[in-house]
Amino acid sequence: QVQLVESGGGLVQAGGSLRLSCAASGGTLRNYAMGWFRQAPGKEREFVAAISRNGANTHYAGSVKGRFTISRDNAKNTVFLQMNSLKPEDTAVYYCAADGTSWLPATAREYDYWGQGTQVTVSS
Repeated sequence: QVQLVESGGGLVQAGGSLRLSCAASGGTLRNYAMGWFRQAPGKEREFVAAISRNGANTHYAGSVKGRFTISRDNAKNTVFLQMNSLKPEDTAVYYCAADGTSWLPATAREYDYWGQGTQVTVSS
């Protein structure tokens, strides 16, 4: 059973940056593809980014490509999401997730474990 804990959320002005972290325990992170999702009030949870087990491959939603970067440090059992050029529409609760089966999963149903989420608010 993998436990995931996100951190790094907060309030930032449009155009600013935040770096989210997701710390894993109870399992070896290198065994899992990892992803970030987000959910804004009144909206469905949506895919943001995913990274393969060894970090060699990444995949992004079109809305964040070129602004967000997903990375991982398997030695520290941690995944990161660097968010630059933030926009008000990026405001949401951000979740990290772990998948022990797929290579580069981009849908929520593929993921086995989820964190509790961290709030990101971007003011205009």
